[in-house]
Amino acid sequence: MTNSVKRRPLAAGSASPLVGRVRVPGDKSISHRALMLGALTVGETVISGLLEAGDVMNTAAAMRAFGATVEQDAAGLWHVKGVGVGGLLEPTAVVDFGNAGTGVRLCMGLAAAQPIAVTFTGDASLVKRPMGRVLDPLIDMGVEVIARSGGRLPLTMRGPRLTLPISYRVPVPSAQVKSAVLLAALGAPGVTTVIEPVFTRDHTERMLQGFGAALEVTTDADGGRTIRLEGRPDLKAQTIAVPADPSSAAFPIVAATIVPGSDVTVEGVLMNPARIGLIDTLLDMGADIEIVGERLTGGEKLADLRVRHAELKGVSVPAERAPSMIDEYPILAVAAAVATGETRMAGIGEMRVKESDRLAAVTAGLRANGVDCAEGPDWLTVRGGRVPGGGVVATHLDHRIAMSFLVLGMAARNAVTVDDAAMIATSFPTFETLMTGLGARFTAVDAED
Repeated sequence: MTNSVKRRPLAAGSASPLVGRVRVPGDKSISHRALMLGALTVGETVISGLLEAGDVMNTAAAMRAFGATVEQDAAGLWHVKGVGVGGLLEPTAVVDFGNAGTGVRLCMGLAAAQPIAVTFTGDASLVKRPMGRVLDPLIDMGVEVIARSGGRLPLTMRGPRLTLPISYRVPVPSAQVKSAVLLAALGAPGVTTVIEPVFTRDHTERMLQGFGAALEVTTDADGGRTIRLEGRPDLKAQTIAVPADPSSAAFPIVAATIVPGSDVTVEGVLMNPARIGLIDTLLDMGADIEIVGERLTGGEKLADLRVRHAELKGVSVPAERAPSMIDEYPILAVAAAVATGETRMAGIGEMRVKESDRLAAVTAGLRANGVDCAEGPDWLTVRGGRVPGGGVVATHLDHRIAMSFLVLGMAARNAVTVDDAAMIATSFPTFETLMTGLGARFTAVDAED
């Protein structure tokens, strides 16, 4: 399990100008879904650009446990030979997702589509995260669940003999809940309807259509969406090129923005409208981000982003933007710490149920490095300026907290230390190499027992 990895403290000091062209790893959300949908086809799906990090590799292992063949060839392409909708096998052992919250939640929907029993678990961070919001609609579809309070892992679920189509209104914006219901609906006869009042990332819908599912999306005057999916489709194997992950691209983008003299181009970044809230916010703050060479692949837009240093100003981030950048608020808080004036982020209560309570972790990390900030149940205010640094940040086994505060150290007067950088490998295993190649300075710190 991921929590068995030895703790590895790391410090980041002020950087010389960051310069160069880089490509960050493939998008994690699309990588998870490519493996899962490939496992539900009859045929061979070929994937290039798959994110080869801990979270996605745990999903690959889970698909093998369900009977699919998942292999990488000598050229680096991934091949998934599926078992068809309704053909998943019952795993012979506990399915361990490590730190992969997206992977386990989507896989619960996948397993709910047929009468097999599956036990899921995860690392020390994942077992603390509530799963109830995903489990509630699956129970409505006939799934039996044995779980700890709050639906926390480890838990066992058994799919019904006949999965029931339902009409489900998502109570809070969540692409993971929506996606779990849609994946479960693949095994239900008839039409399942999912209503989301607030638009969330739509990779599942796009990819289901790409794999041949009968799926229809309508949008009302207020931007709410109704998704209808006809169950028991014959999904067709695909060739998929995974774009670069905008959540990973966020770190070199913000680093280039806040380190004077920087000029960095990040290649092939996914530009799905549901994923670019951070870019929109940085532009509002005065960032110098040039969008170059927009193109389409597999129904998704991507582009190269040229980022140069800019003097940022504080802004109020609209609460309705939160679903398009919920994973990027830690690194946005770093940008806000360097910006002139006050930045207020509202509607971000979802941060409290991520790999850690990210809202509390960000606040504590900023304060440890001399940044004036305040938090509430679902908001954060940062009053920026020059960052003293010199503090040690508790990462709580959270990769995004670790990377965000290492970026802060690049623009602080004194080095910023994170108590553990080992968890970065769950989403961005090349982070340190990529950033040092641009000009960042990292220093290993002795771990205290």
